[in-house]
Amino acid sequence: MSGKEFFVSRYEELGWKYEDVEPRQAIRINTMNAEEASTIKRLHSLGIELEKISFLKNGYWICRSKFSLGAISEYLLGLYSIQEAAAQIPASLFTKLKDKKVLDACAAPGGKTVQLAELMQNTGVIIALDIKKHRLIALSNQLERCNVKNVIVYHLDARQVSRLGIKFDRILLDVPCSGNFVTDREWFSRRTLEDVQKNASLQREILAETVKVLKNDGEIVYATCSLEPEEDELNIDWAIKNLQLNVKKINCYGEKALTNIFGKQLDNTIENCRRIWPRETQGFFVCKLKKSANAL
Repeated sequence: MSGKEFFVSRYEELGWKYEDVEPRQAIRINTMNAEEASTIKRLHSLGIELEKISFLKNGYWICRSKFSLGAISEYLLGLYSIQEAAAQIPASLFTKLKDKKVLDACAAPGGKTVQLAELMQNTGVIIALDIKKHRLIALSNQLERCNVKNVIVYHLDARQVSRLGIKFDRILLDVPCSGNFVTDREWFSRRTLEDVQKNASLQREILAETVKVLKNDGEIVYATCSLEPEEDELNIDWAIKNLQLNVKKINCYGEKALTNIFGKQLDNTIENCRRIWPRETQGFFVCKLKKSANAL
């Protein structure tokens, strides 16, 4: 099962009418390297027009720029990161990150890793993993560019993280997913429902493994840039039933996640998750999880 008509009909059944979306480029100011106001002033002086993103603390839309934002000295100095707007949400959902032990389980290319380090004020430690060795180069470059000092990088599959013998206070799971049509114009011709189901299975493996290394009072933030419920609400429903996880309320951009998927009733607490349908941003799904009391 595949093709644009198939997926679009699914989205309509889930309550969203398909529309072509041209995502806006966004940046996030790295406030551990410079004051936000001075960075904005510096970029304005170069002729870069910015607009504050209302639902993000340090995020800005790029309204106009005569040159690539990844090719100027301000970028190379780590004053900002080029980061899709919705992708700036997950790291911001954790509580009390300073001095914590954090796992970034699928870290490359490193935008969220840098954001975590900033929120932690370069304290504590971040263990950043990626399964693909060549992607660690991009990750390491990001960390160096942004003066990040609290990250240890491992070439490791997140499904094997318990081998490290470390328990974590916070875990970011920006899991490998099917993506969506906004960032891949050939998406509808490339993807099948079988692909989605395969990715959903991988995500469950990662969830099951990382729960093993989560401290009893710890938090997991789970995120995908997939619109497919198999990778989003259905996976969280599975995690509630099989991993003894609770979904916590979050306050962020997006709509309440769905608790009825194609006639299947899910756990009511899944409405605490957020589903972001493509508009100014790409599609996205995010939630915060904690171990249930009987799992302690």
